[in-house]
Amino acid sequence: MTIKANQAAAAMPAPDVGSTAAPGASDTQIIPAEDGEAEGSEPKRRRARTMSRKQMAREHRKARARGDVLEIVDYWRPKNRSECLEMERPCLYVSCRHHLYLDVNPETGSVKLNFPDKEPWELDETCALDVADRGGITLEDVGTIMNLTRERIRQVEVRGLEKLKEVPEGHGGLDVYIDWDPYDPSEDY
Repeated sequence: MTIKANQAAAAMPAPDVGSTAAPGASDTQIIPAEDGEAEGSEPKRRRARTMSRKQMAREHRKARARGDVLEIVDYWRPKNRSECLEMERPCLYVSCRHHLYLDVNPETGSVKLNFPDKEPWELDETCALDVADRGGITLEDVGTIMNLTRERIRQVEVRGLEKLKEVPEGHGGLDVYIDWDPYDPSEDY
């Protein structure tokens, strides 16, 4: 995803499609506890929201008509893991493919906001590589970090393992990563 698309997505208001908030409520308000929910329990998890390229283009045209378009500025960002390893967290480079705030579908160009009710700097974990460096964690922890249920994480894990089993021996399965050094500056990510 280009910087332009990231900034355009960040500048656009989140769509109301599938919103669980009360009419007239802002996206940052917490949904009140319903019957059966404990008053002190954590607020209900907000479902990830996907915006299509057409929807983003429509919102961009509306913003441009209002004169609300931001100027695109070139800026430095890390190109490999060794450059970002010692950087301040939370990471604000949401255009990085390892950032947990949003996902971009390379085929359709749609943007999925994993945390529609939070800003990037409000996330406890922002980088998938930081989480991987810590080692193995539970499905519940992965679900919390990625704003998915434990069951959905299990399904993704099973599907990934099935895909690895389909790869013929020596043709790019896990063998590719045996000598891989994630901290090597010559290997871009």
